[in-house]
Amino acid sequence: MKEFKPFTIERPWGTFRQLTHNSLSTVKLHRIKPGEKTSWQSHTRRSEFWHIVEGSGIIRVEDKEYNVVSGDEYDAPVGAKHRWIAGESGLVLIEIAIGDFDEEDITRYEDKYGRA
Repeated sequence: MKEFKPFTIERPWGTFRQLTHNSLSTVKLHRIKPGEKTSWQSHTRRSEFWHIVEGSGIIRVEDKEYNVVSGDEYDAPVGAKHRWIAGESGLVLIEIAIGDFDEEDITRYEDKYGRA
């Protein structure tokens, strides 16, 4: 699978942001409740790109943590451990998964809801 990095193009009327190109992808809108967090997890058959729509929080990818706000963008390559942690107002993000998407393609290393 060829690596793709999102990019922005200027036009006379404004801009557009291209998020995928000729890729098998799955797009999801996530709403994480205030103070909640997802599993510390990885995937073997897909990479993920995230665009923060609303709210704030922390995104952790491998050994790096990022304080995120609306407009920020991050990604996790295939196999990278990652999680999202919502701030006080919650966190809304768009996920674009590129590759063979399957909800069962999740390895959980830690999960506060007992799914690991």
